[in-house]
This record gives sequence, C-alpha cells and structure tokens, in this order.
Amino acid sequence: MAGNTIIPTRMELTRLKKKLVTAVRGHKLLKDKRDELMRQFLDLVKENKALREKVEQGIHNANKNFVLAKAVMQDEVINTALLAPKQSVSIEVSEKNVMSVNIPVFNYKTRTPDSNDIYSYGFANTSCDLDDAVKSLADIFPDMLKLAEIEKSCQLMASEIEKTRRRVNALEHVVIPETQKNIKYITMKLDENERSTQIRLMKVKEMLYKENIEKKMAE
Repeated sequence: MAGNTIIPTRMELTRLKKKLVTAVRGHKLLKDKRDELMRQFLDLVKENKALREKVEQGIHNANKNFVLAKAVMQDEVINTALLAPKQSVSIEVSEKNVMSVNIPVFNYKTRTPDSNDIYSYGFANTSCDLDDAVKSLADIFPDMLKLAEIEKSCQLMASEIEKTRRRVNALEHVVIPETQKNIKYITMKLDENERSTQIRLMKVKEMLYKENIEKKMAE
C-alpha cells in the first residue's frame, strides 16, 4: 500500500508531482522513439529481403558458371588460374547514429581502379564460363557487403526496439500509475490532517470561549 511506503508530507507531494511530470514526458518521448524505430526497422527489413534475393540469385549464377567451367576445364587449371589474385579489397567500417542506435556503415576500396584486375589469369587457356563466374562474384560483392550492413543494422535496431518497449511499458504500467496513486494518497492524507487540525482549533476556540464566559459569570 502507498501509506506503508511513503511519508505524507507536502515536500514528498511536490517531489512526486515533479516525478510524474518527468515520467509522462519521458513516456511520450520513448513512445515516439519506439514508433520511429519500428518504422525505420520495417523499411530495413523490406530492403533486406529484396537485397537477399538479389544476392542469392547472384551467388547461384556464379556457382552455375563455376560448374560449367569445371565441366570444360581441369581442376588443376582452375586452381592455378585463381591461385594468385591481382586485385585486393579493403573494407572500412564506420558508424552512423539512427535514433540513438549506432549502426555500421561498410565501405570498400579496391587496390586498383581497373575492373579487369578481377581476372588473375590470361584468357588463352581458360573458358568464358570461368570469366562469367568471376565477373558474377565481383558484381555481387557490393550487394553482399550492403546486405551484411543491413542485417547487422536490423539486429541492433531490433534490440533497441525491445529495450525501448520495455521502458515504455514500465513507465506506462508501473511508474506513472504508482506515482499517481501515491500523489492521491498524500493529497487525501494532507486534506484529512488539515480537517483534523481545523476541528481541533475550533474545539480549542470553543473551550476558550466557554472559559471566558464562566469567568465573567463568576465575577
């Protein structure tokens, strides 16, 4: 019960009223944050679904071309052709803040700008199917990187949505109702004390009045 946990004083009433105002304002801000996070999260989920389908199709095409290449080339020739790549890739990871969530941003840089450097072999002893397979992987790589970025962002945003939802529920169903109940209890107690004080004062006044009358009658 409220009466067993708080002291019904005006100072405590003032403190609880300030706490209630802060809780209500915080509840609104957190609710707005949760709704905006949900909106952005759903947008990311849609983008993730479309991108994943594109990446899976690209990998499927690359695998198909590798199978065709293996059908017309010996394994030793393929392994030798791919043994020493001419091109290399470096990835830079940064962050951007979205509704207090730090989501990753992946950027990549190739060692050389020449797009033909993806082929680490000469074209004389290899089939066009191997060229197509290498080209398919090179084309799908930016989408794979973007997919990894979006999926990690979805995980982080889902975690933040859950934490925000818990805070909203705690404020809505625990903190705010309990504070309102305590304010009501203290207000009732203070009113009750004020009425008791007034009654005591009236009785004292009445006693003093009777005493004065009795003195006058005795004189």
